Amino acid sequence: MRVTISQVEADGKIILQESAGLAIVTIQRPRLKNAITSGMWRELAEIGRLIPENPKTRVVILRGSKDQFCSGSDLKEFNQMSINEAHEAFRLMEQAISTFEKLPLPTIAAINGPALGAGFVLSLACDLRVGTSKAKMGIPVGRLGITLNQMFVKRIADLIGGSRTMDLVYTGRLLDASECCQLGLVNYMVPDDEDVDHFTLRLAKKVMEQSPASLLAVKRSVAYNKPALSFPWDTGTASSIDANDFPEGVRSFVEKRKPNFKGRG
Repeated sequence: MRVTISQVEADGKIILQESAGLAIVTIQRPRLKNAITSGMWRELAEIGRLIPENPKTRVVILRGSKDQFCSGSDLKEFNQMSINEAHEAFRLMEQAISTFEKLPLPTIAAINGPALGAGFVLSLACDLRVGTSKAKMGIPVGRLGITLNQMFVKRIADLIGGSRTMDLVYTGRLLDASECCQLGLVNYMVPDDEDVDHFTLRLAKKVMEQSPASLLAVKRSVAYNKPALSFPWDTGTASSIDANDFPEGVRSFVEKRKPNFKGRG
């Protein structure tokens, strides 16, 4: 067994464990609900690129430490960034998420707690999602002036449709475990008397019994069936933040007050 532990921040790290055909990636920053810093996003992308190099790996499991999955990016870190630095942070985030989305292997997200914001979209980049009664999912970016790029929106809309995607962003509400299951955001709901990791491992072993060629073929077919979105009002920019609303949204989050937005999109 080869275990790689990469220390990114003093209180946050990404752990890769490889054994018996499995690659288990753990987001470990429980003190801050597994919020991911820019350095951790970069490390997550590097680990995603490393995984296919091991010819013995058959399935990838992505999980969070403790009773969390991932609360998204570290917003307090954004409060110390310039607009250009924030753009770079969002680029790193998308790079990490797309790296996992394009892995030529089956990927399973184990969600035992909140999967919010970028953490929510990261879970959607996986092929399957296993949830528990503690699972909560949503993307409350409207309070932060984050203007979701097309790929972020597409990952959500592909699963739950455009109207429900708008509802999540318009209201900022979070979906409980029951709603997640009903909408198909979660493929399997783990009984309360069972451990999510044990359930996910059993599922991974079931997937490993199938033909790798068959699995890759269906993954490719699903990917090919997702044409890029285009809109008549699209400006062609890949910006994920509003230059006026984003700084105010982050400041209000840090200062624990309601934001005073003045932008119009």
